[in-house]
Amino acid sequence: MLERGEVANSWRNERWDSLRLLTPNFQSRLPGLRYEGPEPDGYMAMSEVTEFIEAFAKVSAAPVRTGVNVTSVQPADGGYRITHSEGVIQARAVVIASGACNLPAVPPLHEAVPAHVTQLTPFSYRNPDQVPDGGVLVVGGSATGAQLAAELRLSGRPVTLSTGEHVRLPRTYRDRDVLWWMDASGVWDQRHDEVEDLERARRLPSPQLVGTPARDTLDLNALTSMGVELVGRLATVRDGRALFSGGLRNVISLSDLKMERLLATFDEWATADGRAALVGPPERFEPTRVPERSRLQLDLESGEIRTIVWATGFRPDYRWLDVPVVDAKGHLQHEGGVAAPGLYALGLPVLRRRKSTFICGIEDDARAVIGDLARHLAGSG
Repeated sequence: MLERGEVANSWRNERWDSLRLLTPNFQSRLPGLRYEGPEPDGYMAMSEVTEFIEAFAKVSAAPVRTGVNVTSVQPADGGYRITHSEGVIQARAVVIASGACNLPAVPPLHEAVPAHVTQLTPFSYRNPDQVPDGGVLVVGGSATGAQLAAELRLSGRPVTLSTGEHVRLPRTYRDRDVLWWMDASGVWDQRHDEVEDLERARRLPSPQLVGTPARDTLDLNALTSMGVELVGRLATVRDGRALFSGGLRNVISLSDLKMERLLATFDEWATADGRAALVGPPERFEPTRVPERSRLQLDLESGEIRTIVWATGFRPDYRWLDVPVVDAKGHLQHEGGVAAPGLYALGLPVLRRRKSTFICGIEDDARAVIGDLARHLAGSG
């Protein structure tokens, strides 16, 4: 196993200080290891996630070589030639486990932002102390954008959140964590070959969730109650002005509708499975409060906005992969984690199931992929 940094490098070095897992601790489980601490309903902080992954490395006795940077993987001699910072390896098969969040996905329009406006990404942001005084525009309304908008607003800064499509969820539903429902009801177990629009499912933004000791819900209503101003999707930056879509009301309505449909699915499952008496009563939530008027533009030259935080998602980095399995958008082309004979992937969105990118979802995917890998090796032996 080759790791460019340390074990748990991303959690150790590439996340902001206050970040916690979105999944509750009781869902932190890997083969031979599970959370056994005093707060099963809590959410691990960065340091705790790092310790958990380090513990798994020891439990599994994984042969990890740290500080080894892979610079090229290319077909060779019926297998693959891996060039790295310490030499070359010839392998019959390769598993890509580098994840989907290697680089911030910042849109090209960032180049038109005036030079005096500080620009940050979730990779460069650590805490509010590094952000200049004054207004902040957070672009992106998924989990990352919602969390950073809340943190910056609580630091006393005026915050404007630009959001397009987003996934609204309550932190808890009927006395259980909403992700317990996703797991227990089988929603997370839906296979990739059962998903109606797989490409869209793999592009879905992460739900507006945050892990806090109080198990708070962090949706747009919570943000506006803090004083965050909502605007539509950032369409372009022109002549020093940020121009926003006028479709905020529509995307909010669609997000509310999808949430209600999902909660109804949970209710139906609880009744059919005989669980209704074991959880709280069905709940419905206040519709997202839509501003009567949302601004369609911001003058970035006026000084109102001193900082832009690009919470516009992440993308994988396959610049080292010299195999024709990456599409024009930089995404790995694969079928259930099989990219090519002897070339496999793990840890990507909806790789084999909807839970593929969660700690509790990796084991099922790994067993299936390793099954394919073993058959490949047996056939090529």
